[in-house]
Amino acid sequence: MAFIREFGCWLPERVVTSAQAGAWVDADAEWVRGISGIEERRFAKDEETVADLASRAGLDCLTRAGVEAAALRLVMVASGSGERSFPGPAAETALKLGIPGTPVLDLPMASAGSLFALGLAARLAAAVGPILVIGAEKMSSVVLREPRDRGVAVLFGDGAGAALVMPDSGLLELIDVELASDGSYAADLCLEPGKPLSMNGRSVILQASRKVPAAIRAVLGRHAIAPPEVAAFLMHQANQNLILKIAAALGVPAGRFYSNIARYGNTSSASLLIAAAEWRRENLPTPGSAVIFAAFGAGFHWGALLARAC
Repeated sequence: MAFIREFGCWLPERVVTSAQAGAWVDADAEWVRGISGIEERRFAKDEETVADLASRAGLDCLTRAGVEAAALRLVMVASGSGERSFPGPAAETALKLGIPGTPVLDLPMASAGSLFALGLAARLAAAVGPILVIGAEKMSSVVLREPRDRGVAVLFGDGAGAALVMPDSGLLELIDVELASDGSYAADLCLEPGKPLSMNGRSVILQASRKVPAAIRAVLGRHAIAPPEVAAFLMHQANQNLILKIAAALGVPAGRFYSNIARYGNTSSASLLIAAAEWRRENLPTPGSAVIFAAFGAGFHWGALLARAC
């Protein structure tokens, strides 16, 4: 199919602790940690945009890969928190990378956007050429809206992650992908213009804990791989309790699931690629080992992608 050459990420400097976030909704840090596993999150500056975050993560990825932005043939940006209804942040991101005129694609999807973008890039790279996939979110601009919901305001943070998808070679070969969507649950996790985020937390956790393991089993089953044989699971960092539920459902040790949610909170569509970038810096995958990317988000959209280390 295609290959991921490298990952990159960018996180804002400002740290907001769970004690600070909890104070917004009359809760303490221990309560926040108990419901989510989050210790702190990062907030961007007021003047920083989603495109600012996206371009910095994209540049980090390209620099680590040793590839010039001019070599890109497509830039894809997944974000559910763009400042405008249109245009989305992708065109401005490409401009900030110094490649105006390069075609771009916005995926206005929360949480699962980066996974869907990777799945699409895996199919396009052979025909198009190098594709930069970016997930970028400024969720602080959403969670600070009044009224602040106790179960929402403490969960989210800002950041961006990126992956360079190539048609010929790389760190990970993209083998197969399983994607799904169901609009029956659209009202359970949604963001209307200018309004606070609305989330039915019970529904989200229930559906995610069922649908994500099923998607992982489906994509692994097509290649006769059992979940315990997977070397690493790179998940959308929604909630530590959810990650543990998914690990248990698959019969896989929780330590096999990379987690950085304690430090960054839920960065929506950025979180999968931020986690992948940090995992890459801490690990050298054994050639031939299987790696799973998985996510669940508003829509509902969910799925899993199978990669193999080269």
